[in-house]
Amino acid sequence: MGILTQFFGWWDGATYGTSFTLWRRRARLVGKDEQGNRYFEERTASGPDGNRRRWVVYHGVPEASRVTPDWHGWLHHTFADPPTLAPLKRRSWEKDHLPNMTGTPLAYHPPGSLAATNGKAPAEAYEAWTPENA
Repeated sequence: MGILTQFFGWWDGATYGTSFTLWRRRARLVGKDEQGNRYFEERTASGPDGNRRRWVVYHGVPEASRVTPDWHGWLHHTFADPPTLAPLKRRSWEKDHLPNMTGTPLAYHPPGSLAATNGKAPAEAYEAWTPENA
């Protein structure tokens, strides 16, 4: 990573400012998830509620929906222990975590959507409105 990219490049990992903050607050690496995101926690409590502050440093694009539910709960102090120590129990009906796919080719398109039909709506999906039908 180039010096300028790391200095100004918030879109691709930790900047020097983030790295400096983690160093200054003596944050320790708690764990990594399957997407490569790294999670940190302060060594001493300094938050207004007496909690230790927690951070995520994204691997690649910083998109909050890429944080899995177990790490999200840890970041927001819902769980005391990180998923590396106490992983969430998965239920048989739970699906795997997916990030927000809006704006990507994998986004959901309902039936009849112009995006789902390559820009052409099926003729039977459209009925013109007339005042008599109202």
